[in-house]
Amino acid sequence: MKKIVLVAADIRSTHNVGSLFRTCDGFGASLILVGITPRPSGKRDDRLPHIGKKAHAAISKTALGAEETVEWDYFETLQESIKFLKQKGYRIYAVEQHTKSKDISLINSDEPTALFVGPEVTGFSKEDLELFDEIFEIPMRGDKESFNVSVVAGIALYQATRSPLMLK
Repeated sequence: MKKIVLVAADIRSTHNVGSLFRTCDGFGASLILVGITPRPSGKRDDRLPHIGKKAHAAISKTALGAEETVEWDYFETLQESIKFLKQKGYRIYAVEQHTKSKDISLINSDEPTALFVGPEVTGFSKEDLELFDEIFEIPMRGDKESFNVSVVAGIALYQATRSPLMLK
């Protein structure tokens, strides 16, 4: 089976992070948390113990144990996470609305795939977008500009894991 990892960069909500853990569990994906994204205790944890414990408890409310079963890691910067994944042979994809983005239905790779979801309000910066191999977006049909990050992750992971190459 193709290796797939979801990368959550600068996500603010512990509820969204918990949902990302459950979604990754459902798709058999691993998870990388980046920057200000809340994270469970562990993984090179340099936070004060009470802060790590509080974040872990809040994430657990929506993760329902997936924070214990999903393989995850943490990086301080987007650049560090991309460098790590490229060294491991991953294709690096952003899921972001952009003039250069392609429809999410076009994700079709048999290579290890990293799907990046980013800052909920501002999106990835212009400089950050240049670091990705490709940019994909989910077409919006309604009046709102975007989906919640946890919904985006679910749609992107579904699309990436259903590719014809994946089903071989």
